[in-house]
This record gives sequence, C-alpha cells and structure tokens, in this order.
Amino acid sequence: MSFLCYNKGCGERFDPENNPDDGCTYHPGVPVFHDALKGWSCCKRRTTDFSDFLSIAGCTKGPHNKEKPPEPVKPDVTSSGQKKELDDQKPKFNEYIISAPKPQEAICRPSADEPVVRLQHKVSASLRQALEKLKLSENAKEKEEEDENVIKIGTSCKNGGCTKTFEGPSSDSDVCMYHSGCPIFHEGMKYWSCCKRKTSDFNTFLSQEGCSKGAHLWRKKDEGNKVVPCRFDWHQTGTQVIISIYAKNAVPELSYVDANSTRLSIHVVFEEEKKFEQNVSLWGVIDVTKSIVNMMAAKIEIAMKKSEPMSWARLDLPPPVAPPKESEKKKEESDSEDEDE
Repeated sequence: MSFLCYNKGCGERFDPENNPDDGCTYHPGVPVFHDALKGWSCCKRRTTDFSDFLSIAGCTKGPHNKEKPPEPVKPDVTSSGQKKELDDQKPKFNEYIISAPKPQEAICRPSADEPVVRLQHKVSASLRQALEKLKLSENAKEKEEEDENVIKIGTSCKNGGCTKTFEGPSSDSDVCMYHSGCPIFHEGMKYWSCCKRKTSDFNTFLSQEGCSKGAHLWRKKDEGNKVVPCRFDWHQTGTQVIISIYAKNAVPELSYVDANSTRLSIHVVFEEEKKFEQNVSLWGVIDVTKSIVNMMAAKIEIAMKKSEPMSWARLDLPPPVAPPKESEKKKEESDSEDEDE
C-alpha cells in the first residue's frame, strides 16, 4: 500500500516500509510572495512565474511524510467566546481600506463661472530678507537718478529715426522728425512700418528722414511692469496639487492668485519690474478654502487641496474641440460621396 507524501514541494507517493531518511526532497519553509516575486523562505531562489515557482526543487532531504497537515481552525460563529479567543490570537495592525468612489458619489464638476476668491498667501523669512536688501539698493539707485535728473549735453533723442542730440535748453524748441512705427527687416529689405520706404542697404535705412513731427524725447518713458514668460511646473500628492513658479523676489503686495473650484488666475510681480500672468483651467476640482500660496525668495508654490482623493492626468483641462463649420462639413460629405462613387 502506498501513501501520498505531504511534505511541501514533494507530492509523491511512497511505500512506508521502504522510506529511507533521504528519500524525500522538500521545502521545510513556507511560500513567500512579495513584490511579484515568488519563492520559499528556506531557500533563496525567486521567480515571477507561478509555474516556475511550483517547479522549484526542494532544498532539504528527509523521509517522506504521510501525516496530513491539520486544517486551519475556522471560527465558530455560534460560540462568541471561542470566536473572541481566535480574534485575540490574530496579529494586531491597522487596516486601511481604499476604494474608489461610486459614480453616483463622485463630485460633479462645478461651473468655471462661479465666483473667485483670493487665495491666502504666506511670505517666508528668506523672501522678506531679500526684499529688504533690494529696498536698500533701490533707495541708493533713486538717489543717483535724482542727481542725474539734469539732461546731459550730447544725450541722443530716443525717438526712432531721429539723429539729433541735446545741446542745451534751446534743443527743446527744435522740431523732431522721427518714425512713429517700428523697424522691419524682411527678405533682405529694411523699412519703417509707418512709411514703408524699402531699401536693401542698412546705411540708407538709417539715414531715412522721419515721417512724423513732434518734440524730442531725451528720456525713455517708464513703461511699467513688463510681462515676461516664467518657468513653472507642477506635481501632485494624494491630497494636493502643487504649482511651482520660479520667479525670484516676488513682491507680496503686488502678487496674488485668484481661484474658484476649477480655475486659477495667477498674477506675479517679481524682480522690481517683471510681471508673470497665467490663467489655468484645472483638470480636477480643488477646495479653495484649504489652498494656500507660499511665497519664497526663489519661487512661489501654489498648494491646492484636491476635492477628491484621485490622481490628476494633467494640470490643465484640454480646450474643447470646436465643431466643424458648415462649409467644412459639407465638403467632407461631398468628399465621402465622391469616394463611394
């Protein structure tokens, strides 16, 4: 009579009267499944394929075993005392059940036209120190400009095309002949947009007399803050989306972020005269009451609280695809009819 061997990794049948001490090759350990790898705790071999795992040869020799391992004890639901005793033997750990929200429970996307609020901003100590240093240097610069407020002899007129220089107060009464447009260089031709007298010679272009009359401009006009591009990126965690704007020394009094649940309006003034503006239609929905703007010396971070614990596919919502015009639609229909014929 033969018996089935219950040693792990064996599964062969044997004769109990012919059962030598090295007749069985088996695994004395337990199966280990971790990070898609499968193996036995008693040996080091690991594999990702379950069939390969089943074919791993045993690492220990011994006699075959005909004793069937005991079945795991099931809790007796009718005996509260026994069930409690088994529960007490279970390892203690915190369980976190993660489940996706049901479709009917998902938050509907609010309208982009809902009222916006100004996000609270927090100014770091490093930014305050940097702004203090800039303020000191700015005061010194203003003092120098006051000293240089008088127009120096030989200062060139800033109007385009004018070659006159300041020779004294009498120069203010001279009529300035200048170009009100801007210079254009296209396909080898050079001209002013206001009069379009084209030439291929650069010296001839410079000597063209202005087409407008007016007063000389000895100082450049203050154009205010200049809008410039600024590098920015974003990343996300399970609960937040963070936008990083790499604008150095932003001015807290002139910088702000207005937002509603699905839209951002960013306005940043930095490095004295630069300005960065960006409007973002967000891919997901945020809670503006729990979102904040952190202003630092090297960058600005907009930390937005997600309304749903979900991963965003991108930061901004793709623009809607415009429906084809009637003329294009008719053309497509006629093309398809021609192909059918």
